[in-house]
Amino acid sequence: MKVGKLVFNRNQENYFAEVEQVAYAPSTLVQGISSFPDKMLQARLFSHHDTHIHRLGPNYHLIHVNSPKNVPETSYQRDGFMRTDASGGGPNYWPNSFGGSTPDIAASEPPFEVTGIADRHPYTHPNNDVVQPGNLYCDVMTDMDREHLVGNVVDHLGGAQKRIQLRQVALFYNAEEEYGSRVAEGLGLDVGKVENLAGMTKEERERATSR
Repeated sequence: MKVGKLVFNRNQENYFAEVEQVAYAPSTLVQGISSFPDKMLQARLFSHHDTHIHRLGPNYHLIHVNSPKNVPETSYQRDGFMRTDASGGGPNYWPNSFGGSTPDIAASEPPFEVTGIADRHPYTHPNNDVVQPGNLYCDVMTDMDREHLVGNVVDHLGGAQKRIQLRQVALFYNAEEEYGSRVAEGLGLDVGKVENLAGMTKEERERATSR
């Protein structure tokens, strides 16, 4: 599959700009080409990217020699020093409910046989993500800590859309009922509705708050 052409037709005009700042990484692959289970390669897939972030900055992909020439670059990399374009006000996380770009499943690495079939699978283990935050709120924080936490969350979450507030406060409620209730009251939300949302799955909460 032809993906482009690399032509060496001139010497560099500025060695630092065009050579020293080049950020090659084996994790930068075009659709249709995937990595393979070599231990050295697997280690370099993330370490080269980390090195470029340290060496050139979080926005090294915007430097001219590293930026795409024919198509716009789409990622969730936001802000940071040397950000010179209008990165917009969209989310910097995925998945999100704002219509952000999603992974292209067609470009995924094919499964390969090890002692069975290794592939990406949905996480099916019991979800205990809220246990530790609940313990932190109940057993570690003082009354003043809890008051500051609730106040800070209400202050920052107050500017979000109501559907986002409801979803987030439902997570707080799952961690600790008092925590979720206090944040809900601070935001002027119906605590009963938050309690109902807390008992739903992620997909059910999204459907219930999409209207």
